Amino acid sequence: MSNALFESLPPVRGRLRANVEMATLTWFKVGGPADAVFSPADEDDLADFLAALPAEVPVYPVGIGSNLLVRDGGIAGVVIRLGREFGWVNIEDDFKIQAGAAAPDVRVAGAALEAGIGGLTFLRGIPGTIGGALRMNGGAYGQETKDVLIQAHAVDRDGNRHVLSVEEMNYSYRHCGAPENLIFTSALLQGEKGDAAEISAAMDAITEAREGSQPIKSRTGGSTFKNPAGHKAWQLIDQAGMRGFQVGAAHVSEKHCNFLINEGGATAAQIEELGDTVRTRVKETSGVELDWEIKRIGRFETGQS
Repeated sequence: MSNALFESLPPVRGRLRANVEMATLTWFKVGGPADAVFSPADEDDLADFLAALPAEVPVYPVGIGSNLLVRDGGIAGVVIRLGREFGWVNIEDDFKIQAGAAAPDVRVAGAALEAGIGGLTFLRGIPGTIGGALRMNGGAYGQETKDVLIQAHAVDRDGNRHVLSVEEMNYSYRHCGAPENLIFTSALLQGEKGDAAEISAAMDAITEAREGSQPIKSRTGGSTFKNPAGHKAWQLIDQAGMRGFQVGAAHVSEKHCNFLINEGGATAAQIEELGDTVRTRVKETSGVELDWEIKRIGRFETGQS
């Protein structure tokens, strides 16, 4: 983005930065610069900015980058990154929890534990934010966001505010059918009466299971592919002989082969090539086509495709 264009962006009360390296904002630690990154002060700041932003400027909401691959050429447009102002968690009556879209799922699970609210334990196993869970119907250990969501608050590309019921989110497995131009700002979740000791034990079990089966301390983007109907993605990848397969410094995890790892120095192009090679090999060996769960955005560098 040129300096002139950046300077023409609407005034904000939050933080607006130019040419931000997305590698610093994603768990893969790859990705070129975003033209601009905006962290609004509150929902009013977000709505006012979007309403005044020229229609031709693309907008990309990004959370903590846990399930995201930004390509090496960076992002043309404005990345909306909700910060601590959207990281709040409130306990409501009747075992409900309201949380800002930037609140980590694990923090919401912890708040539920402290309040003795059950039914939200699965959030302990999702390494993302509430906004990400809303956008992709995030789930783990037998539950999904659609099972606990009452309503979601959002702002659209024109700065209009919306409140959507769970039915209006049009959820299916790892998919949200709500309009793509919505930026979610908060969610109201329904829990149930629970026993603190039982909730704590269940969360400990989830933590132990994740640490034992997933490369959670590596540079990764979480689960790479959705589970096809009737199959588990990791089993198909393993049966295709792709466990440990490498493209440059990117490789398929030996620990859980539905995870791709940046060993250090990998490019986004290598990670994406690795994922597409896995998809091709699985299709050849099983006839099953894997769909990406990781969201891939941005421009290819010159010469990449």
